[in-house]
Formats: sequence, structure tokens, C-alpha cells
Amino acid sequence: MSKGWRKMLLLSVRDGYSQLSAYERKRLKNITENAKFFAALKLHESAARLHQIATKRQSHVTKRYQDSLNSMVLSEDNIKKVVKYRVCSMAIHPSESIIFVAAGDKSGQIGLWNVNCKSEEGAPVFIPHSYSVSCMHFSPFNPAHLLSVSNESLRCGDVTRAVFDEICRSEERLSSFDFLEDNASTAIVGHWDGNVAVVDRRTPGTSSELSADIGFKRTRTVHVHPVKKQYFVAAGAVDVCIYDVRYLKSNGNTPVSSLKGHTRSVASAYFSPVTGNRVVTVCADDKLRVYDTTSLSSAVAVLSTIRHNSNTGRWLTRFRAIWDPKQEDCFVVGSMARPRQIQVFQDTGKLLHSFYNLDCLSSVCSINVVHPSKNILVGGNSSGRLHVFKE
Repeated sequence: MSKGWRKMLLLSVRDGYSQLSAYERKRLKNITENAKFFAALKLHESAARLHQIATKRQSHVTKRYQDSLNSMVLSEDNIKKVVKYRVCSMAIHPSESIIFVAAGDKSGQIGLWNVNCKSEEGAPVFIPHSYSVSCMHFSPFNPAHLLSVSNESLRCGDVTRAVFDEICRSEERLSSFDFLEDNASTAIVGHWDGNVAVVDRRTPGTSSELSADIGFKRTRTVHVHPVKKQYFVAAGAVDVCIYDVRYLKSNGNTPVSSLKGHTRSVASAYFSPVTGNRVVTVCADDKLRVYDTTSLSSAVAVLSTIRHNSNTGRWLTRFRAIWDPKQEDCFVVGSMARPRQIQVFQDTGKLLHSFYNLDCLSSVCSINVVHPSKNILVGGNSSGRLHVFKE
């Protein structure tokens, strides 16, 4: 806490609120309420336990999984406006004791929603960034740490203290990141101008260890292989390629594999969660593609292609297809279809389920996140609202 805030707190104790301006009183009240909120969060589960939760996954679609999808419903009580503007990224905490979701919007706000808390104080909002929060992850090593990236910086937020420390700052606009190790000490970071960078949190300062030109005009997402951590997939423009981080250099980088066939810009590419033997992509050519990455050869084969309207326009965040972390071969993606819905596909291209509610869901949920162990799906829309489907 800064000296100014210490002084203000001392003033409030010694002389009461009479010495504070209306603005300072409101800020002090917010700090007190946030402290109570974070103290009530049960984020004490060990990192080892949460890692065990996150890696306890199934490899095939079963009737039980299909039944669990059918059991997940949306009610008015589980809809909340968490941030002011369009949701650009989300992360869900792996805790099994609470439902805790983070949402980042286009203005730099991050809202933290304790879904179990039904009072107005259940979703404090912070502004750690000045631009769109394009990617967020809870640390697999420290349950209280939420990392987020915006154009100007990568930050680590300690949600129990409501402090967002800067890890990396760059004049090149940042777009996405993923952890290279389970201890979250290093990360691969994507840049909007196409480069990628390696960041080591243990190194003093806010500069990256390496900036590498991978030949992309734009890099929208980066994602690390769940098993072979040296590999990461990068997506942007019409390019989707897999690289080996051990051989990255400033220039002249050659991909390990290329995932070809995209004719327009690619919004995202992610490895499947158990083995990494699949990659799903979303492309502006109105197709979802699943690639077989079992063998990382120079050219990777397409396993399935799914027609999917990805014309979100300028007012909606672009769709990203994300794997259900509990399933090796099922992924979730938003939809432009009516009634408004969130779709679940198998890697074969089969539509398994559509989440919708005619009374409660009337907007497009571009960004979605799935809990790693519980039957919970959260969808975020263009007005900052989150929708929680659960049993």
C-alpha cells in the first residue's frame, strides 16, 4: 500500500471520514469491500491439488459426458454484467469450492465474479490495463494469481490483494500468451505485428528474453502443447504453424509443422488438452478446422472441416473455439445462429450439443470458458455480461 493510502487510512481512523473528500471516502469504502470480498474467497486450495484437478481428464466422448451437457442450464440468477464493455477474454478458476470467473473487456477493465455470491459486492472491477484485455490465465502454480495481457503489458494480478504487477512491457503490441512451464515462470507471448517473445518472470525488469520474427503479419493466439512443452502453435493472418521454442532466434525461424488450408484470417488455434494430438482453428472463411497433430510432420493433415458462420463483424469479439479441458476430443465455440447458442462439437465435426435459453440468452457469446473439473460453462457477450450454464 502506498504512503498516500496509509496516510488516508490513518486519517480515517483518527478523525473519521470528516477529513476525507467524497471521492476519497468512496475509494476507501471500495478498498474495504474488496478486502472483504477477497478474504471470503476460498482460494486456499494447494497448487498441487488444483493441478491434479486440471489434469484429470477423459479421452473419449461417453454417454455420461453427453448427459452432463444436457444437465447444464442457464438461469437469471447466473447472469451478471461484470465489465462495462465487450468481453474480449475470460478465465475460470479451477477451484471446486467456488465458481470464480475473470472477464477482461475492450477498455482494459477486469471484472472478478464470485458466482456463489449473490450480492452486488460479488463482482469488483479493476482497471489494470489501458487497452483491450485480449488473453487471461490463472496461474497453475499460484491459485491466487491471474495473469492478463493487453497491448502495452503482461501483468500478474494477486486477486487476494487486488494488486496487478507488471511482468513485461513492450512497444510492440501484445496479443496473447501461454505458460511454457507448469510453475508459470516462463511464457511465450504473441505480438500483433507477428513476432513472438519469450518472457522469464524470474528475470529483473520488464523486458522479454527474446523477440523472434516467425514470419507472420499478425499473431493473434499462441498456445503451448500440453505434454511436449517445447512446442507451441501460433495463429494469425492466414498462418497457423507449430514451432519449437528451444530453437527460436531473432530471425529465420522455420516451423516444425504448418497447418494449411485457411484462406482468410485465423482467429485462434489451440491444442487439445490431454495429448495435444489435435488442433482446432477458427477462420474468417467460415470454417472450423480440426488438425491431426499426433505426428508433428512438416505438413499436418486436416481431420475435419465444419461450416460455421464466423462473420462476427466489428461490434463482436471474434469467435475462439476452445477445448473442454475435461475431454480430449470436444470443443466449444460461440455461434451466430438463432436462437442464440453456444455449440459443442466433437473433433470429427459432429455437433454434440447446443447450449441455449430462449428467455435468458438473447445475445452472441463470442468468448467462452469451461471449468476443468465441474460441469460449468461461462459465455461472455458484447455488453460485458457473463452467462453461467451449470448443473
